[in-house]
Amino acid sequence: MSGGNGDDRHPAPEPSPDQPPRIPLPRASVEDTGQPLPDLRPQDLGDPAPRPAPLLLEHRVLKSLLGAWALAACSADETAAVEEHLGDCGACADEARRLREAVGLLHPPETLDLDPSLRTRVLEGCLEHRPPRIPVPEWATAYDAQTARLDALLQDFGDAEWHAPVRLRWFEKDEPTSRRTTVAGVIAHLLTVDGLVAIALGLQDPMGDVAADHPTPSARTEAYWRASHYPPTRAVRAPWREQTHDLVRTASFTGGGTGRLSVPYGDFELPLHDAMLDRAFECWVHAEDIAEAVDYPYEPPSGRDLHSMVDLAARMLPTVLAARRRAGLAAPPPGGPHRHLVPAGEPGRSLRLEIEGSGGGQWLIPLDSPAAVGSAEHEVAHVALDGGEFCRLAAGHVSPTEAAAGQVGDREAIRDVLFAAASLSRM
Repeated sequence: MSGGNGDDRHPAPEPSPDQPPRIPLPRASVEDTGQPLPDLRPQDLGDPAPRPAPLLLEHRVLKSLLGAWALAACSADETAAVEEHLGDCGACADEARRLREAVGLLHPPETLDLDPSLRTRVLEGCLEHRPPRIPVPEWATAYDAQTARLDALLQDFGDAEWHAPVRLRWFEKDEPTSRRTTVAGVIAHLLTVDGLVAIALGLQDPMGDVAADHPTPSARTEAYWRASHYPPTRAVRAPWREQTHDLVRTASFTGGGTGRLSVPYGDFELPLHDAMLDRAFECWVHAEDIAEAVDYPYEPPSGRDLHSMVDLAARMLPTVLAARRRAGLAAPPPGGPHRHLVPAGEPGRSLRLEIEGSGGGQWLIPLDSPAAVGSAEHEVAHVALDGGEFCRLAAGHVSPTEAAAGQVGDREAIRDVLFAAASLSRM
């Protein structure tokens, strides 16, 4: 064996003088030859082809094209001609600017938030093709929708948002009242009050071993807040959301037959189908409180859900009005405090409540007895309100003296009904 890397028995042949070398030599630059450089053509430099001259159009023609130009409906040549003209004609430039601003009003900026009714429409479309084996009762759909909307708002919150201050507002004894908490504290409040419905359905009480002084929503909430060693955090979201699913699922599995089941609120009771609407209403109201605290837009419920909430409040008004009259907070009916109440089922003095906008309608509110029937023939007053405004009045977020958009008739009856609506609110 020989040393080295090559093979001495087969040396590489030497290249012939008239053959090119195996490795080409560096090429000489044309600048080193002394010869003149070649002329450069525009296409060698990548220059674009020269633009054609704008169309030569008369002033009156260019002026007539301004509307189409503002709508971006001109051809490329017409657009170039108009824009060339706008640089020279101040009058047309001003007109073009006004037209562009007008076009902007035709296309207002769209919000990134989804339409509140989109979820309902999607579900309805799905259920048309495949009906559910276990449908959600109609009276529970608003709660299902509002809790889903609030959960979607919460899903991207960081620690700063969860601890953002929130002021809960309501009316108590005809005076505005408020309570300061945080976003997490609001969800804890919803958790504890929804627990009243959970107990009625035989589910676990989210309060656990925490005992409240009274079985009212506010007492349960205060007890839960006091029992927390630290202020509520984002950890409250999971049990709240799980409970909302359990409530809808349990109501669905009972076949909707539990709608007449009574849910005690401490000072009063509601049938389950109304309690679920009440919880949907409070969920939306507090979702708006949360959205306001973190400076985020939040749309009202869909028209169908809003109508159901307004209907619940309108049906509760006669009972609330009678309770306020017994407490001396409302004027007695004509004839003095000893006037006999209208017999059950009979028509009596009524106020027409007209709710405008999405979810609107008209309700005749009996004024003299909860058992009376509203009657158009006995109408003594008429109040018109926007649907969202009426719900905010019932939530205690709007003063009764500032809520009505239109009032006609008995001023005393109008005042009593508006204050009765505000007294529906609670923490």
